[in-house]
Amino acid sequence: MSGAMKSMVYLDYNATAPIRSAVIDAVAGAMAVYGNPSSVHDAGRKARAMVEQARAQVAALAGSRARDVTFCSGGTEASNTVIRGAGAASLIISAIEHDCVRAAAAASGLPVLEVPVDGDGVVDMTMLEHHLKDAPKPALVSVMYANNEMGAIQPIADVAALAREHGARVHTDAVQAAGKIMIDRAALGVDYLTLSAHKIGGPQGVGAIISAPTAPLQALIAGGGQELSRRSGTENVAGIVGFGVAALEAMAELGKGAELAAMRDRLESEIKSHTNAAQIVAERVPRLNNTSCIAMPGVKGETQVMHFDLNGICVSSGSACSSGKVKVSHVLDAMGYEAGVADASVRISLGYGTTDSDIDKFISAWKTLYDRTAVQG
Repeated sequence: MSGAMKSMVYLDYNATAPIRSAVIDAVAGAMAVYGNPSSVHDAGRKARAMVEQARAQVAALAGSRARDVTFCSGGTEASNTVIRGAGAASLIISAIEHDCVRAAAAASGLPVLEVPVDGDGVVDMTMLEHHLKDAPKPALVSVMYANNEMGAIQPIADVAALAREHGARVHTDAVQAAGKIMIDRAALGVDYLTLSAHKIGGPQGVGAIISAPTAPLQALIAGGGQELSRRSGTENVAGIVGFGVAALEAMAELGKGAELAAMRDRLESEIKSHTNAAQIVAERVPRLNNTSCIAMPGVKGETQVMHFDLNGICVSSGSACSSGKVKVSHVLDAMGYEAGVADASVRISLGYGTTDSDIDKFISAWKTLYDRTAVQG
């Protein structure tokens, strides 16, 4: 982690994780290899070997075969490719999907059915079955593995089993789950699983689609036929190499999840003990061990983010993938939260560089803002 990162309290890992030092070294080394991985000469073969090594590393992160990994520019392109390239006649998506899935579905021209979630942010399986019966076939179901804003983990294996009963294929956006919980595409039973390097400390601008061997995938980008014709364009060798190294380190850290959960739980416990006005979103269901979404009613999320920033603390309000815009969370809206709560929440997301001191500083800043607002109110 750079000196600049050490001077601040960074609690926004779900937006992007600080790039790992081993990744920086690997990317720098890969940039010195100038061959095109599609070339057959020595320089090209060296570049190809680096790409294939990284492919195996990323595949291992998802419990998959290397040949089932398609590299692309990130999670957004990965999800768009699946939504448009799976050969579906209709789409069924959850109400809390990331904007890249929601926008891709809206732009697909296909019928789109939305599955609601309960007050804890978990998909309604009864409504999913209803949609599977009614949707034009074949349908593609897209349900994220874990939500980026409040961390609720979805019952993906159950979703996939139900979808198979109705002849539907399943995509899960596993961008936030990667490196935080174990992932095994085959065990989950999904046809497509999408990842993004920068969420696990890799470079920004690199992602992957993990496909089942029999799952159709029409290329979104046509050209020279790279990536087994699933995604044309010369591969981003350095970025892919960095992705592979980040995948290795993320897998090695899976056993440390309890430490992050303990820090998150202490953060939430101290805030709740300070005031019963605070609301912890999705508190009652399994969540990512690093994620907390806390509402401070009466104080807009944007105001909170600015307060924390002035105190040297980085957090988010809603998703960080909206070109810098701060808007009411469609996730909390889908969960049934009133606007006064939904627009008063911030997301705190921990990671491999988080310390107990960071948690202490956040708690202190949160209490200061709350107490000042309560007195003024």
